[in-house]
Amino acid sequence: MKLWQALKENISFVAVCILIVAALSVISHLAERFLPSRRKVSVSRRVSIVGICGALAAVVHMLDFPLLFLAPEFYKLDFSEVPVLLCGFYLGPSATVACEGVKILLKLLLKGTSTAFVGDFANFVVGCSLVLPATLIYHIRKTRTGAIVGLVAGTMILAVFGSAFNAVYLLPRFSELFGLPLETIVSMGAAIHPGVADVTTFVLWCVAPLNLLKGIIVSVLTLLLYKRVERALFRL
Repeated sequence: MKLWQALKENISFVAVCILIVAALSVISHLAERFLPSRRKVSVSRRVSIVGICGALAAVVHMLDFPLLFLAPEFYKLDFSEVPVLLCGFYLGPSATVACEGVKILLKLLLKGTSTAFVGDFANFVVGCSLVLPATLIYHIRKTRTGAIVGLVAGTMILAVFGSAFNAVYLLPRFSELFGLPLETIVSMGAAIHPGVADVTTFVLWCVAPLNLLKGIIVSVLTLLLYKRVERALFRL
């Protein structure tokens, strides 16, 4: 009931989110057409893999935690993109976006939203900024080097896009949602990093390092796990 109430109260925002999700899905499908080779997997098997990886990602997503020495406590770190990347490396870019979407939907069904969908939407979009480039590059060159290049590129895009997205959209939206002046949010960052003086320095000192750390850890875990998971799970 709480989830349904939140949907009704934020219908216009939810509609925009759906449009953006649809746009990312179309982009990933179009990009997939130009890949050198595509793995042939039955529809039922594809749905099963996306569902399993999405469920795993949702569970990991709900185990998020703050890093108070890097950013204020409302910024939390999670490694839910690892199952999403495992799925994308095996199936391709469109499956990556689908898996990221399944993750968010399951999280909403299991835990609901405490941010009127703003945080959930941000997690999806920022997550895609990591997993989509990484998956695309890996599928252009399916080697360990290709995987490393893709993950490094995804991490860089995550850091840059995540910071810009926070500055331009997320922080103002949270300020409006919770009636918290941007100056107060900036002061929370300044209490951790003396160099924080405005929104720009807030994202440079707090958001960018957190996103870089997440990208690095997720990338390392993906490199360590992918071949093992591919043999043990995907090829059953």
